Amino acid sequence: MTKIENLLYSKKIFWILTIFLFISFLFILVFNIFSFDPIYGYDAEAHFSYIDHFSRYLPREISFPNQYESREFFNPPLPYIIPSIAQVICRNVISSSNFLEDCRPIYSKSSQVFQTLIYLVTLFINMSICNKLSKNNKFFNFNYMILVFLLAVNYRTISMIRGEPYILFFMSILFYYFLKISFPSFFIVYFLIDKMYRNNFSKFISLSFIIGFIFSGWFYFYLYFEYGSFTAFNKEKMPFSFYNQPLSFYFSSFEDFNLLFEKPIRPNFSNQLIPILYSDLWGDYWGYFVFTSRFTDIGRNQLLIGDYLARVNIVSLIPTLFLLVSFMKLRKNPEKKVFINYLFFSVIISFFGYLWFLISYPEFPTGDTIKATYIIQMFNILVLLGSFKLDEIKKKNKKLYTSLIILFLIVYVHNYSSYLSHFPISF
Repeated sequence: MTKIENLLYSKKIFWILTIFLFISFLFILVFNIFSFDPIYGYDAEAHFSYIDHFSRYLPREISFPNQYESREFFNPPLPYIIPSIAQVICRNVISSSNFLEDCRPIYSKSSQVFQTLIYLVTLFINMSICNKLSKNNKFFNFNYMILVFLLAVNYRTISMIRGEPYILFFMSILFYYFLKISFPSFFIVYFLIDKMYRNNFSKFISLSFIIGFIFSGWFYFYLYFEYGSFTAFNKEKMPFSFYNQPLSFYFSSFEDFNLLFEKPIRPNFSNQLIPILYSDLWGDYWGYFVFTSRFTDIGRNQLLIGDYLARVNIVSLIPTLFLLVSFMKLRKNPEKKVFINYLFFSVIISFFGYLWFLISYPEFPTGDTIKATYIIQMFNILVLLGSFKLDEIKKKNKKLYTSLIILFLIVYVHNYSSYLSHFPISF
Protein backbone atom coordinates (compact mmCIF):
# COMPACT_ATOMS: atom_id res chain seq x y z
CA MET A 1 0.00 0.00 0.00
CA THR A 2 1.40 3.40 -1.00
CA LYS A 3 1.93 6.28 1.42
CA ILE A 4 -1.11 8.10 0.02
CA GLU A 5 -3.28 5.03 0.59
CA ASN A 6 -1.94 4.66 4.11
CA LEU A 7 -2.77 8.29 4.82
CA LEU A 8 -6.28 8.00 3.40
CA TYR A 9 -7.00 4.89 5.43
CA SER A 10 -5.70 6.31 8.69
CA LYS A 11 -8.42 7.43 11.07
CA LYS A 12 -6.80 10.82 11.58
CA ILE A 13 -6.75 11.68 7.86
CA PHE A 14 -10.25 10.26 7.42
CA TRP A 15 -11.61 12.60 10.07
CA ILE A 16 -9.66 15.58 8.71
CA LEU A 17 -11.16 15.00 5.27
CA THR A 18 -14.63 14.48 6.74
CA ILE A 19 -14.43 17.67 8.80
CA PHE A 20 -13.07 19.60 5.81
CA LEU A 21 -15.96 18.41 3.66
CA PHE A 22 -18.62 19.13 6.23
CA ILE A 23 -17.37 22.60 7.22
CA SER A 24 -16.93 23.64 3.59
CA PHE A 25 -20.43 22.31 2.92
CA LEU A 26 -21.92 24.28 5.83
CA PHE A 27 -20.21 27.40 4.52
CA ILE A 28 -22.00 26.94 1.19
CA LEU A 29 -25.38 26.70 2.92
CA VAL A 30 -24.82 29.76 5.13
CA PHE A 31 -23.29 31.81 2.32
CA ASN A 32 -26.22 31.15 0.01
CA ILE A 33 -28.76 32.06 2.68
CA PHE A 34 -27.16 35.47 3.01
CA SER A 35 -26.33 35.92 -0.67
CA PHE A 36 -29.32 34.65 -2.61
CA ASP A 37 -32.82 36.09 -2.67
CA PRO A 38 -35.46 33.44 -3.56
CA ILE A 39 -37.30 36.03 -5.67
CA TYR A 40 -34.68 35.27 -8.34
CA GLY A 41 -35.52 31.55 -8.41
CA TYR A 42 -37.36 29.52 -11.07
CA ASP A 43 -40.90 30.88 -11.57
CA ALA A 44 -40.39 32.87 -8.37
CA GLU A 45 -43.10 35.43 -9.05
CA ALA A 46 -45.67 32.65 -9.44
CA HIS A 47 -44.56 30.93 -6.23
CA PHE A 48 -44.70 34.23 -4.38
CA SER A 49 -48.19 34.88 -5.75
CA TYR A 50 -49.27 31.46 -4.45
CA ILE A 51 -47.95 32.34 -0.98
CA ASP A 52 -49.55 35.79 -1.03
CA HIS A 53 -52.95 34.29 -1.88
CA PHE A 54 -52.68 31.33 0.49
CA SER A 55 -51.51 33.45 3.45
CA ARG A 56 -54.08 36.18 2.84
CA TYR A 57 -56.88 33.95 4.17
CA LEU A 58 -54.98 32.34 7.04
CA PRO A 59 -55.66 31.48 9.80
CA ARG A 60 -59.44 31.71 9.36
CA GLU A 61 -59.71 30.04 5.97
CA ILE A 62 -57.77 27.86 3.54
CA SER A 63 -57.95 29.08 -0.03
CA PHE A 64 -55.87 27.99 -3.02
CA PRO A 65 -55.07 30.29 -5.94
CA ASN A 66 -56.61 29.55 -9.31
CA GLN A 67 -54.82 29.52 -12.65
CA TYR A 68 -55.29 33.27 -13.04
CA GLU A 69 -53.85 34.13 -9.63
CA SER A 70 -50.72 31.97 -9.90
CA ARG A 71 -49.43 29.81 -12.73
CA GLU A 72 -48.15 27.45 -10.00
CA PHE A 73 -51.73 26.77 -8.91
CA PHE A 74 -51.31 23.02 -9.55
CA ASN A 75 -48.81 22.56 -6.69
CA PRO A 76 -49.87 21.07 -3.33
CA PRO A 77 -49.63 23.68 -0.54
CA LEU A 78 -47.00 21.89 1.58
CA PRO A 79 -43.99 23.94 0.35
CA TYR A 80 -45.91 27.15 0.96
CA ILE A 81 -46.99 26.51 4.55
CA ILE A 82 -43.83 27.80 6.25
CA PRO A 83 -43.57 31.05 4.23
CA SER A 84 -47.33 31.59 4.61
CA ILE A 85 -47.12 31.22 8.39
CA ALA A 86 -44.18 33.65 8.38
CA GLN A 87 -46.30 36.04 6.31
CA VAL A 88 -49.18 35.84 8.81
CA ILE A 89 -46.85 36.49 11.76
CA CYS A 90 -45.15 39.34 9.91
CA ARG A 91 -48.34 41.21 9.10
CA ASN A 92 -49.39 40.99 12.75
CA VAL A 93 -46.09 42.38 13.98
CA ILE A 94 -45.00 45.16 11.64
CA SER A 95 -46.72 48.37 10.71
CA SER A 96 -47.05 48.84 6.97
CA SER A 97 -49.19 50.25 4.21
CA ASN A 98 -48.33 47.25 2.02
CA PHE A 99 -47.99 44.08 4.09
CA LEU A 100 -47.59 41.75 1.12
CA GLU A 101 -44.66 43.70 -0.26
CA ASP A 102 -42.95 44.41 3.06
CA CYS A 103 -43.30 40.86 4.37
CA ARG A 104 -41.99 39.12 1.26
CA PRO A 105 -38.30 39.37 2.23
CA ILE A 106 -39.14 37.92 5.64
CA TYR A 107 -41.19 34.96 4.51
CA SER A 108 -38.89 34.17 1.59
CA LYS A 109 -35.86 34.04 3.87
CA SER A 110 -37.81 31.98 6.43
CA SER A 111 -38.63 29.44 3.75
CA GLN A 112 -35.03 29.37 2.53
CA VAL A 113 -33.70 28.70 6.03
CA PHE A 114 -36.30 26.00 6.70
CA GLN A 115 -35.57 24.24 3.41
CA THR A 116 -31.86 24.32 4.23
CA LEU A 117 -32.55 22.70 7.59
CA ILE A 118 -34.68 19.91 6.15
CA TYR A 119 -32.01 19.33 3.52
CA LEU A 120 -29.48 18.83 6.33
CA VAL A 121 -31.83 16.36 8.00
CA THR A 122 -32.27 14.61 4.65
CA LEU A 123 -28.53 14.14 4.31
CA PHE A 124 -28.19 12.71 7.81
CA ILE A 125 -31.00 10.24 7.16
CA ASN A 126 -29.31 9.16 3.94
CA MET A 127 -25.99 8.79 5.74
CA SER A 128 -27.77 6.55 8.26
CA ILE A 129 -29.01 4.44 5.34
CA CYS A 130 -25.49 4.16 3.95
CA ASN A 131 -24.06 3.28 7.35
CA LYS A 132 -26.73 0.66 7.87
CA LEU A 133 -25.98 -1.00 4.53
CA SER A 134 -22.22 -0.87 5.02
CA LYS A 135 -22.50 -1.95 8.68
CA ASN A 136 -20.66 1.20 9.63
CA ASN A 137 -21.11 2.72 13.10
CA LYS A 138 -19.68 6.14 12.20
CA PHE A 139 -21.87 9.23 12.51
CA PHE A 140 -20.81 10.53 9.09
CA ASN A 141 -20.58 8.51 5.90
CA PHE A 142 -17.65 9.88 3.93
CA ASN A 143 -18.48 8.00 0.72
CA TYR A 144 -21.94 9.50 0.57
CA MET A 145 -20.74 12.98 1.54
CA ILE A 146 -18.08 13.24 -1.15
CA LEU A 147 -20.62 12.37 -3.83
CA VAL A 148 -23.70 14.31 -2.72
CA PHE A 149 -21.69 17.47 -2.06
CA LEU A 150 -20.73 17.50 -5.75
CA LEU A 151 -24.32 18.11 -6.93
CA ALA A 152 -24.64 21.82 -7.70
CA VAL A 153 -28.36 21.38 -8.35
CA ASN A 154 -28.99 20.63 -4.66
CA TYR A 155 -27.59 23.94 -3.44
CA ARG A 156 -29.54 25.90 -6.03
CA THR A 157 -32.83 24.11 -5.36
CA ILE A 158 -32.88 24.52 -1.58
CA SER A 159 -32.17 28.23 -1.98
CA MET A 160 -35.40 28.76 -3.91
CA ILE A 161 -38.99 28.41 -2.73
CA ARG A 162 -39.87 25.04 -4.23
CA GLY A 163 -41.39 21.67 -3.45
CA GLU A 164 -38.37 19.55 -4.42
CA PRO A 165 -36.56 19.88 -1.03
CA TYR A 166 -39.65 18.32 0.57
CA ILE A 167 -39.59 15.51 -1.99
CA LEU A 168 -35.98 14.74 -1.04
CA PHE A 169 -36.86 14.86 2.66
CA PHE A 170 -39.83 12.50 2.53
CA MET A 171 -38.05 10.25 0.06
CA SER A 172 -35.16 9.82 2.50
CA ILE A 173 -37.60 8.87 5.27
CA LEU A 174 -39.24 6.30 3.01
CA PHE A 175 -35.85 4.90 2.05
CA TYR A 176 -34.88 4.56 5.70
CA TYR A 177 -37.98 2.63 6.68
CA PHE A 178 -38.05 0.55 3.51
CA LEU A 179 -34.50 -0.48 4.25
CA LYS A 180 -35.29 -1.13 7.89
CA ILE A 181 -37.74 -3.85 6.90
CA SER A 182 -36.04 -4.63 3.55
CA PHE A 183 -38.94 -3.63 1.34
CA PRO A 184 -38.93 -1.64 -1.91
CA SER A 185 -41.78 0.67 -2.78
CA PHE A 186 -42.82 0.21 -6.36
CA PHE A 187 -45.32 -2.48 -7.27
CA ILE A 188 -43.02 -3.67 -10.03
CA VAL A 189 -40.66 -4.98 -7.33
CA TYR A 190 -43.48 -6.80 -5.54
CA PHE A 191 -42.81 -9.90 -7.62
CA LEU A 192 -39.07 -9.79 -6.93
CA ILE A 193 -39.35 -10.31 -3.18
CA ASP A 194 -39.92 -13.55 -1.34
CA LYS A 195 -43.57 -14.60 -1.08
CA MET A 196 -43.37 -14.82 2.70
CA TYR A 197 -42.75 -11.06 2.85
CA ARG A 198 -45.42 -9.91 0.40
CA ASN A 199 -48.19 -9.57 2.97
CA ASN A 200 -46.05 -7.29 5.12
CA PHE A 201 -45.01 -5.42 2.00
CA SER A 202 -48.65 -4.77 1.10
CA LYS A 203 -49.36 -3.44 4.59
CA PHE A 204 -46.35 -1.18 4.53
CA ILE A 205 -46.99 0.23 1.09
CA SER A 206 -50.62 0.88 2.03
CA LEU A 207 -49.49 2.85 5.08
CA SER A 208 -47.05 4.79 2.90
CA PHE A 209 -49.83 5.78 0.50
CA ILE A 210 -52.04 6.88 3.40
CA ILE A 211 -49.26 9.12 4.74
CA GLY A 212 -48.61 10.45 1.23
CA PHE A 213 -52.31 11.20 0.82
CA ILE A 214 -52.41 13.12 4.12
CA PHE A 215 -49.48 15.34 3.13
CA SER A 216 -50.32 16.06 -0.50
CA GLY A 217 -52.28 13.31 -2.30
CA TRP A 218 -55.63 14.80 -1.40
CA PHE A 219 -54.72 17.98 -3.30
CA TYR A 220 -54.84 16.14 -6.61
CA PHE A 221 -58.47 15.24 -5.96
CA TYR A 222 -59.07 18.94 -5.41
CA LEU A 223 -57.48 19.58 -8.84
CA TYR A 224 -59.72 16.93 -10.38
CA PHE A 225 -62.94 18.41 -8.99
CA GLU A 226 -61.84 21.97 -9.69
CA TYR A 227 -60.21 21.57 -13.13
CA GLY A 228 -61.31 18.14 -14.31
CA SER A 229 -57.86 16.56 -14.14
CA PHE A 230 -55.64 15.04 -11.44
CA THR A 231 -52.65 16.47 -13.33
CA ALA A 232 -53.87 19.98 -14.10
CA PHE A 233 -51.04 22.13 -15.40
CA ASN A 234 -50.50 25.69 -16.58
CA LYS A 235 -50.09 24.56 -20.17
CA GLU A 236 -52.26 22.56 -22.55
CA LYS A 237 -51.21 18.92 -22.85
CA MET A 238 -50.43 17.53 -26.29
CA PRO A 239 -51.33 13.94 -27.27
CA PHE A 240 -48.21 11.90 -26.57
CA SER A 241 -46.00 11.45 -29.59
CA PHE A 242 -42.24 11.37 -29.92
CA TYR A 243 -42.74 13.76 -32.84
CA ASN A 244 -43.87 16.45 -30.38
CA GLN A 245 -40.20 17.22 -29.96
CA PRO A 246 -37.72 17.77 -32.79
CA LEU A 247 -34.89 15.35 -33.40
CA SER A 248 -32.44 17.80 -31.80
CA PHE A 249 -34.26 17.34 -28.47
CA TYR A 250 -33.13 13.69 -28.39
CA PHE A 251 -29.84 13.92 -30.28
CA SER A 252 -27.51 16.91 -30.25
CA SER A 253 -25.38 17.86 -33.20
CA PHE A 254 -21.59 17.61 -33.02
CA GLU A 255 -21.31 21.41 -32.83
CA ASP A 256 -23.74 21.59 -29.92
CA PHE A 257 -22.01 18.72 -28.16
CA ASN A 258 -18.76 20.68 -28.30
CA LEU A 259 -20.50 23.66 -26.68
CA LEU A 260 -21.19 21.39 -23.70
CA PHE A 261 -17.48 21.76 -22.89
CA GLU A 262 -17.00 25.27 -24.22
CA LYS A 263 -19.99 27.49 -23.26
CA PRO A 264 -22.64 25.47 -21.37
CA ILE A 265 -24.99 28.38 -20.72
CA ARG A 266 -28.18 29.44 -22.42
CA PRO A 267 -29.11 30.06 -25.20
CA ASN A 268 -26.66 27.37 -26.42
CA PHE A 269 -28.20 23.97 -27.26
CA SER A 270 -31.73 25.27 -26.66
CA ASN A 271 -34.34 22.56 -25.99
CA GLN A 272 -31.76 19.75 -26.08
CA LEU A 273 -32.40 17.27 -23.29
CA ILE A 274 -29.05 15.75 -22.33
CA PRO A 275 -26.77 18.82 -22.72
CA ILE A 276 -29.11 21.03 -20.69
CA LEU A 277 -29.70 18.45 -17.96
CA TYR A 278 -25.99 17.74 -17.65
CA SER A 279 -25.03 21.42 -17.55
CA ASP A 280 -27.81 22.20 -15.07
CA LEU A 281 -26.86 19.30 -12.80
CA TRP A 282 -23.21 20.24 -12.35
CA GLY A 283 -23.28 23.94 -13.18
CA ASP A 284 -25.93 26.57 -13.86
CA TYR A 285 -27.13 26.41 -17.45
CA TRP A 286 -30.10 28.72 -16.93
CA GLY A 287 -28.17 31.33 -14.99
CA TYR A 288 -30.33 31.63 -11.90
CA PHE A 289 -27.49 31.20 -9.44
CA VAL A 290 -23.91 31.48 -10.64
CA PHE A 291 -24.53 34.29 -13.11
CA THR A 292 -27.35 36.71 -13.75
CA SER A 293 -28.84 35.81 -17.09
CA ARG A 294 -32.30 36.88 -16.01
CA PHE A 295 -31.27 40.31 -17.27
CA THR A 296 -29.07 39.31 -20.19
CA ASP A 297 -28.53 42.87 -21.40
CA ILE A 298 -27.09 44.10 -18.09
CA GLY A 299 -26.25 40.74 -16.51
CA ARG A 300 -23.27 39.90 -14.38
CA ASN A 301 -20.50 37.44 -15.32
CA GLN A 302 -22.13 36.25 -18.57
CA LEU A 303 -19.02 36.77 -20.69
CA LEU A 304 -16.68 34.98 -18.28
CA ILE A 305 -18.72 32.36 -16.48
CA GLY A 306 -19.20 30.19 -19.56
CA ASP A 307 -15.48 29.33 -19.59
CA TYR A 308 -15.53 28.30 -15.94
CA LEU A 309 -18.73 26.25 -16.31
CA ALA A 310 -17.16 24.55 -19.32
CA ARG A 311 -14.34 23.34 -17.06
CA VAL A 312 -16.97 22.31 -14.49
CA ASN A 313 -18.63 20.15 -17.14
CA ILE A 314 -15.29 18.62 -18.12
CA VAL A 315 -14.15 17.60 -14.64
CA SER A 316 -17.69 16.48 -13.76
CA LEU A 317 -17.38 13.72 -16.34
CA ILE A 318 -15.53 11.83 -13.60
CA PRO A 319 -18.44 11.58 -11.10
CA THR A 320 -20.93 11.26 -13.97
CA LEU A 321 -19.27 8.16 -15.37
CA PHE A 322 -18.84 6.73 -11.90
CA LEU A 323 -22.53 7.20 -11.05
CA LEU A 324 -23.64 5.66 -14.33
CA VAL A 325 -21.36 2.64 -13.85
CA SER A 326 -22.62 2.23 -10.28
CA PHE A 327 -26.20 2.34 -11.53
CA MET A 328 -25.55 -0.42 -14.05
CA LYS A 329 -23.34 -2.68 -11.92
CA LEU A 330 -24.81 -2.66 -8.43
CA ARG A 331 -27.87 -4.78 -9.23
CA LYS A 332 -25.55 -7.78 -9.16
CA ASN A 333 -24.96 -7.29 -5.43
CA PRO A 334 -26.89 -10.11 -3.69
CA GLU A 335 -26.64 -8.66 -0.18
CA LYS A 336 -28.52 -5.48 -1.05
CA LYS A 337 -30.63 -6.86 -3.89
CA VAL A 338 -34.08 -5.81 -2.66
CA PHE A 339 -33.12 -2.27 -1.76
CA ILE A 340 -30.95 -1.85 -4.86
CA ASN A 341 -33.88 -2.99 -7.02
CA TYR A 342 -36.01 -0.33 -5.40
CA LEU A 343 -33.46 2.39 -6.16
CA PHE A 344 -32.89 1.06 -9.68
CA PHE A 345 -36.58 1.20 -10.60
CA SER A 346 -36.91 4.59 -8.88
CA VAL A 347 -34.32 6.01 -11.26
CA ILE A 348 -35.93 4.38 -14.31
CA ILE A 349 -39.43 5.57 -13.45
CA SER A 350 -38.23 9.09 -12.56
CA PHE A 351 -36.38 9.52 -15.84
CA PHE A 352 -39.04 8.14 -18.16
CA GLY A 353 -41.82 9.88 -16.26
CA TYR A 354 -39.96 13.16 -16.73
CA LEU A 355 -39.34 12.35 -20.39
CA TRP A 356 -43.09 11.78 -20.85
CA PHE A 357 -43.73 15.20 -19.30
CA LEU A 358 -41.25 16.97 -21.59
CA ILE A 359 -42.73 15.30 -24.66
CA SER A 360 -46.32 15.95 -23.61
CA TYR A 361 -45.65 19.57 -22.67
CA PRO A 362 -42.94 20.77 -25.08
CA GLU A 363 -41.63 24.25 -24.48
CA PHE A 364 -40.36 25.93 -27.65
CA PRO A 365 -37.88 27.25 -28.51
CA THR A 366 -35.85 27.23 -25.28
CA GLY A 367 -37.06 24.06 -23.56
CA ASP A 368 -37.16 25.87 -20.22
CA THR A 369 -38.89 22.94 -18.49
CA ILE A 370 -35.61 21.02 -18.88
CA LYS A 371 -34.18 21.62 -15.43
CA ALA A 372 -32.24 19.22 -13.22
CA THR A 373 -34.25 20.50 -10.26
CA TYR A 374 -37.40 18.89 -11.64
CA ILE A 375 -35.92 15.40 -11.27
CA ILE A 376 -33.58 16.15 -8.39
CA GLN A 377 -34.72 12.95 -6.64
CA MET A 378 -33.27 10.85 -9.48
CA PHE A 379 -29.81 12.37 -9.17
CA ASN A 380 -29.82 11.94 -5.41
CA ILE A 381 -30.81 8.29 -5.77
CA LEU A 382 -27.88 7.84 -8.14
CA VAL A 383 -25.64 9.31 -5.44
CA LEU A 384 -26.92 6.72 -2.94
CA LEU A 385 -26.11 3.97 -5.41
CA GLY A 386 -22.69 5.51 -6.00
CA SER A 387 -21.93 5.57 -2.28
CA PHE A 388 -22.79 1.86 -2.06
CA LYS A 389 -20.43 1.19 -4.96
CA LEU A 390 -17.66 3.20 -3.32
CA ASP A 391 -18.05 1.12 -0.17
CA GLU A 392 -17.83 -2.03 -2.26
CA ILE A 393 -14.68 -0.80 -4.03
CA LYS A 394 -13.09 0.17 -0.72
CA LYS A 395 -13.35 -3.43 0.46
CA LYS A 396 -12.06 -4.98 -2.76
CA ASN A 397 -9.63 -2.55 -4.38
CA LYS A 398 -7.97 0.00 -2.11
CA LYS A 399 -5.87 1.54 -4.89
CA LEU A 400 -8.91 2.22 -7.05
CA TYR A 401 -10.83 3.58 -4.06
CA THR A 402 -7.98 5.94 -3.17
CA SER A 403 -7.73 7.18 -6.74
CA LEU A 404 -11.48 7.84 -6.93
CA ILE A 405 -11.57 9.75 -3.65
CA ILE A 406 -8.68 11.95 -4.74
CA LEU A 407 -10.38 12.65 -8.06
CA PHE A 408 -13.71 13.47 -6.38
CA LEU A 409 -11.95 15.84 -3.97
CA ILE A 410 -10.29 17.61 -6.91
CA VAL A 411 -13.68 17.96 -8.64
CA TYR A 412 -15.27 19.28 -5.44
CA VAL A 413 -12.58 21.94 -4.97
CA HIS A 414 -12.66 22.94 -8.64
CA ASN A 415 -16.48 23.17 -8.76
CA TYR A 416 -16.82 24.91 -5.40
CA SER A 417 -17.59 28.30 -6.89
CA SER A 418 -20.55 26.81 -8.78
CA TYR A 419 -22.15 25.91 -5.44
CA LEU A 420 -22.17 29.54 -4.30
CA SER A 421 -24.65 32.19 -5.35
CA HIS A 422 -23.12 34.93 -7.49
CA PHE A 423 -26.49 36.61 -7.82
CA PRO A 424 -26.28 39.80 -5.69
CA ILE A 425 -29.14 39.96 -3.24
CA SER A 426 -29.78 43.60 -4.18
CA PHE A 427 -29.49 43.05 -7.95
